[in-house]
Amino acid sequence: MTNTFPTAQGRVRGYARDQVDAFLQSARKAYDEDESESPTLTSADIRRTSFALTRGGYATGPVDAALERLEDAFALRERDRALTEAGKREWLTSARETAQVILNRLARPAGHKFSRTAFLAQGYRTDDVDAFCEQLVAYFEKGTPLSADAVRTAVFRAQRGGYVESQVDLLLDAVTEVMLAVR
Repeated sequence: MTNTFPTAQGRVRGYARDQVDAFLQSARKAYDEDESESPTLTSADIRRTSFALTRGGYATGPVDAALERLEDAFALRERDRALTEAGKREWLTSARETAQVILNRLARPAGHKFSRTAFLAQGYRTDDVDAFCEQLVAYFEKGTPLSADAVRTAVFRAQRGGYVESQVDLLLDAVTEVMLAVR
């Protein structure tokens, strides 16, 4: 698999080609597996995939876009499988329960929605995260349009004493899972 994606130009680093190609090959194999077997790769695994940055690597934008499409395909397949096994009511009940857990977290006061890093440690800027949380609340409570891509690509500035990044990232993963589940 050579030149699957355009390469990063100039001094810009891109994703390591061998890692991307190997991952895509294993994803293709996992997608072609017998649906009666337990999946070896899930949409959540794809969402959490990362690659080393190297000179001459694949341009990150096209690879990220391909990973998002791949995640969507796996999520749709997972939803169809769960609907077949558990039924629509069970699937939607699970998605609603997850959404309620998310809303409970988002209902916390601004500046206190997540744990904070130590004073000198970097975390996500609380104002940025809190503003994005308001968008999430509007999506869940009012049906305000928000795409899964917007959640996947949310970026927050760094701040000393900011929110613990892993907690915010886990919440965003859960939001993405709910959004993909109810498509």
